[in-house]
Amino acid sequence: MKVSDAISQRKSVRAFLDTPVDNKLIQALLEKSARAASGGNLQPWRIFVINNGTMKAFLQHLSEWTEPETPAYDIYPKDLTEPYKSARLKVAIDMYGLLGIGKEDKEARMKQMLKNFEFFGAPAGYFCYVDRQMGPPQWSDLGMFLQSFMLLAKEEGLDTCPQEAWSARPDSVSSFVGAGKELMLFCGMAIGY
Repeated sequence: MKVSDAISQRKSVRAFLDTPVDNKLIQALLEKSARAASGGNLQPWRIFVINNGTMKAFLQHLSEWTEPETPAYDIYPKDLTEPYKSARLKVAIDMYGLLGIGKEDKEARMKQMLKNFEFFGAPAGYFCYVDRQMGPPQWSDLGMFLQSFMLLAKEEGLDTCPQEAWSARPDSVSSFVGAGKELMLFCGMAIGY
């Protein structure tokens, strides 16, 4: 597959088959993705994979977590201005419309949004962390790493969904994967067929 084909075919998938994803394939994709550009070659991403038996255990862990959590960061600016505000609204209306969920159906929209915290049914996923001492340039490194992974996954016939929504669950996720306090949860990535 040509890179241009992977770019044009990649999309954020929000429904997956239960077909397992081989751990060796995920590790190979992560190793290749680590070739992404990184200022000073810091490679600031720290990855924790959830797959096979750990996915079921992780989802059980999440369902039992009762402590309130403070999001790691704001996904969107509080006072989002135009043209960004309209673009965000349009994509939400279009996405929920494809699912048959109307703009006024807040309950159905919330139910769909909460599927983020099940990796949208993907059999595998990972969490991408960054050391808290890192700044905006290193966050751009994360983006290049994530994009590399998504394109390489597409080349292998896999679909993905990058999920910043996971930043709302930093404590429950970190306690399961064993991430230290020096690391900030940036996002999750759903992986599957």
